[in-house]
Amino acid sequence: MFNSRNPVYRDPVGAVAEGTRVHFKITMPRDLRCSAARLTVLNDSTGREQTLGMFWCGMNGDCYEWWECHFTPEQPGLYFYSFSVDTWHGTQKITRGSDSEGVLGDGGRVWQLTVYNRSFQTPDWLAGGVMYQIFPDRFYCSGQPKSGVPQDRRLHQDWYEQPDWKPDENGEITNQDYFGGDLKGIEEKLGYLKSLGVTCIYLNPIFEAHSNHRYNTADYSRVDPLLGTRADFESLCKAAKALGIHILLDGVFSHTGSDSVYFNREGRYSSEGAYHSQTSPYYSWYTFHQWPNSYDCWWNFSTLPNVNELNPSYNEYINGRNGIIQSWLSSGASGWRLDVADELPDGFLDNLRAAAKERDPDAVILGEVWEDASNKTAYGVRRKYLLGSQLDSVMNYPFRDAILGYLTGQNASECLEKILDILENYPPQVTRILMNHIGTHDTVRALTFLAGEPLRGKDRKWQSEQRLSPEQRKEGLRLMRLASLMQFTLPGVPCIYYGDEAGMEGYRDPFNRGCYPWGREERDLVEWYRMLGRMRSEYSVLKDGAFVPVYGDICMAYERRNDSEALLCAFNPTRESRSIQLESRWCGAHAVIGSLPEKSGLLRLEPQSCAALFLKTEKAPQS
Repeated sequence: MFNSRNPVYRDPVGAVAEGTRVHFKITMPRDLRCSAARLTVLNDSTGREQTLGMFWCGMNGDCYEWWECHFTPEQPGLYFYSFSVDTWHGTQKITRGSDSEGVLGDGGRVWQLTVYNRSFQTPDWLAGGVMYQIFPDRFYCSGQPKSGVPQDRRLHQDWYEQPDWKPDENGEITNQDYFGGDLKGIEEKLGYLKSLGVTCIYLNPIFEAHSNHRYNTADYSRVDPLLGTRADFESLCKAAKALGIHILLDGVFSHTGSDSVYFNREGRYSSEGAYHSQTSPYYSWYTFHQWPNSYDCWWNFSTLPNVNELNPSYNEYINGRNGIIQSWLSSGASGWRLDVADELPDGFLDNLRAAAKERDPDAVILGEVWEDASNKTAYGVRRKYLLGSQLDSVMNYPFRDAILGYLTGQNASECLEKILDILENYPPQVTRILMNHIGTHDTVRALTFLAGEPLRGKDRKWQSEQRLSPEQRKEGLRLMRLASLMQFTLPGVPCIYYGDEAGMEGYRDPFNRGCYPWGREERDLVEWYRMLGRMRSEYSVLKDGAFVPVYGDICMAYERRNDSEALLCAFNPTRESRSIQLESRWCGAHAVIGSLPEKSGLLRLEPQSCAALFLKTEKAPQS
């Protein structure tokens, strides 16, 4: 009756710019004797619902008929829609069933239409590239001497030791152990990153802070002394730029550290922090219930006092002319990843984007959002991240869930549905630069997730003792090839979490934050990632190609296609050989990975294997 992903029924499909005329068409069985049809649209921003009559527009074969209408959304926002028809059985609704198809009855969901600002553009330089996430303390240590490093930091002497995980004598996890990775170390390894095809490095926080993760900012204006200096950062950006690599910084703007120049609860700084004086220039940044010991803090961690992001003084400090956002862009950064974007109010995000784009129109603003960012509700407010005034893109956790879920037992159709939902809801300029990761500093390492025992709430002691057995590791490495091929070929930009390409294992923090195993890498896997990086640079279809599902059962296959190229990717995550039937045109393809199908079009996939077939065409034919 209707399918929102098929242009026969909805044209154009997917998210649209404001003022776009959208054509809706439904087909009804003649034996229902339909006498009227309507499209009902709810404007999510205003709560206004409007009903548009549909017109009978002809027969669809002998047993069906067409009804159609147009709707033009005039303002950016979300619109939710469904249909109703008058039949000889009475008035019936058409709502959204599985695979976004229309079903008769009230039990289904409504469809979403995302409408974005017509002027919304995202930077082109990231599209088609490869990202690489680095936890700075754990990537590489240059060995160069540092000055001004606080004396209360404990430095590991063995690079390959496990990070500290036991609570201190007060029962607290302090994250006070360091390995000494630094900015100069990253600069020394730029050649290695270039060999992987990396075009953008995303750095976890580099600003002065008194924990190894540095999400408790002490001074936004300074590089942490253990990492180096601002001059080191500028040198890194310059050297990276010479290789075609951009640097993305991590901005933690919903809270600061209590041990900071702004709050100064621990008295480390000579400045007058909000904790010590109500006349402090930073006092208005925080919300005190009873000064100084009772205050709003992030998720009840007293070491992370929340800031009032819309406080004029704080907003000016971060987003003002030559403020933190603009200052670091001037020093060579190409954009910002925003920690816990859900915690940042709309006004602050609007101001941050304006500040960044004023200094550098090509700066990328990327947010940490774990769900579908197009319809996310946080603290009772529908967010507008992707409508054109805030984020350029987001961390794509839904794709991670789809990839890892499929490779650990979910049906391919479930995986494809999660992918298609995001592609339907996100503006295309967002989709092309989605940060597609399969692991981050906040998640179990992908290799461990794929082959290890499920975590299921087990404690840190248990996690610290776990290593994949030789058999588990072999299977995990096979599945990592499937996971990474999906990651590198789905719409968006793959982001490698440092060391995933080297075969690093680990459950949750801190075990997923070990040091890169220089000299102990899984070399075959590194070479596999290098090959994937070459694919990204060689095939334009991975930058701008449409995503077309081909097969989805136990095995899965999909196609990326544009007017001149087509790339088919197929996956078999099971421990048995499988075959899938392809169109005969793929028999004449180039086998980038795996082998070509037989003359009949039958593609054989060995256990836990994948294939990638490439066709150069004048115009990729329709399936």
